[in-house]
Amino acid sequence: MTVRTDNLIERADALYRAASECHRQHTHYSKLVETGAPEEEQREALEMAYICDDSLATAMTAYEKEKGHSDGHAGEAWWHKGNMLWHSSREYIRRHANCDGLARRLGRQSPTRLAELALSFDLEASALLSLRMAADAYRTARPEVE
Repeated sequence: MTVRTDNLIERADALYRAASECHRQHTHYSKLVETGAPEEEQREALEMAYICDDSLATAMTAYEKEKGHSDGHAGEAWWHKGNMLWHSSREYIRRHANCDGLARRLGRQSPTRLAELALSFDLEASALLSLRMAADAYRTARPEVE
């Protein structure tokens, strides 16, 4: 393995860990909301989830920069799964930012506006599930990643 390959694998592994933790924290937060946990506990869990979102975005950017300098890995399973994870991460970050933007612009509510917000949150949840699936797929190619 070359140094560049080692760097790319390290970045892909870090992206996997960030994606897994991001999914775990968001799942934890949603369970707290479902069970009606105290507001303070929910807020703290949401803050942790946002920290993980930032970590995911950082890992995604680092992987993106490194993969631009690497070639010759097209036949390797980890490389394909790492790219799938990168794409899923980008989509999740995009959907999450879109939801945040819509939620912050809460003004006068109408049925159309609420339906748009609900759809946006559903798409974010779908992107989070896709992120989990891509992380699981990456782990099958690199079981030693944990």
